[in-house]
Amino acid sequence: MIPLEERWLSVDEIAEYLGVSKDTVYAWINDKGMPAHRMGRLWKFKREDVDGWVTSGGASDRQDHQNRGAKV
Repeated sequence: MIPLEERWLSVDEIAEYLGVSKDTVYAWINDKGMPAHRMGRLWKFKREDVDGWVTSGGASDRQDHQNRGAKV
């Protein structure tokens, strides 16, 4: 069996990994450029790509941070 780090993850799996809903994952793909690959009708993800995207601030709500005075 392929280790979790190396295989493609489904929407359900990446949502569970990140602790968000599937709707949030789809919104992030469409609105925030979340790294995802379309395979037929399915979206697939590499965990390391998503980790890098999250770490670089891809999932942050920049306007919300600005409203709170946080650095972006």
